[in-house]
Amino acid sequence: MPWIYLLLALGALLVAFKTASMALMAFALVAGLGLMLAWMMSLLAQRVDSRTGNVAMIVDPVELRRLREQAEARRAADVGASSSVAETPDQASRPPA
Repeated sequence: MPWIYLLLALGALLVAFKTASMALMAFALVAGLGLMLAWMMSLLAQRVDSRTGNVAMIVDPVELRRLREQAEARRAADVGASSSVAETPDQASRPPA
């Protein structure tokens, strides 16, 4: 579909360059500019649409809450595991470097 806009824009510019009527030239130039803009916007819309994800993959609020709870539980387990490692007496008496 975007290529139709481009072909129409080129046709309008061709009419604008070949005509002897000032009114037709002004109309054709404005139409060509509008069709070029429509071509660019349509091309960009296709690119954005092709890169969007699947709507079915959107996480609902209940699933998001469950994932957050799992992440918090994992973080708490990691903090608990790292704090349970005791320092040796040599490390506790030495001043930090």
